[in-house]
Amino acid sequence: MPVTIRPAEPADVPTLVRFVHELAAYEREPESCLLTDVLLHDALFAPAPAVFATVAELDGAPAGAAIWFRTYSTWTGVHGIHLEDLYVDPAHRRHGVARALLADLARTCLDRGWARLEWAVLDWNTPALDFYATLASEPLDGWTTHRVDGEALVGLAEQAARD
Repeated sequence: MPVTIRPAEPADVPTLVRFVHELAAYEREPESCLLTDVLLHDALFAPAPAVFATVAELDGAPAGAAIWFRTYSTWTGVHGIHLEDLYVDPAHRRHGVARALLADLARTCLDRGWARLEWAVLDWNTPALDFYATLASEPLDGWTTHRVDGEALVGLAEQAARD
């Protein structure tokens, strides 16, 4: 049966939250995932949402999802997509679900005149790295992701208030 891709609807939120929590457990950080149905619903269905989701279905049931947001490149002068989460339910893996979700995001980029589809993957996630290599995606060696959160975020914000 072919994979069907569609935009997420409010009724999908509990499934999407479950997928994100399952992904966090796979990535060995379940305690870091604080996402709730209310938080995701508010993010996806706000009057001017900054986060979007697509759902993949097999036989009419959710099989996977992509959660993404729009980026902007000053080098290309146009937007792109950052894929925050790509998840396929274990029972539906090896059925083309992830490829269909990524192809749909690529189509979104092209349809909107956007230049890039980007994502991050943990360096130990060999199955994902092997899969992404089949897409002709390029790892961006030389770039290191930085993050400020928790107490460090508070401290940095307080510095700005003092300056």
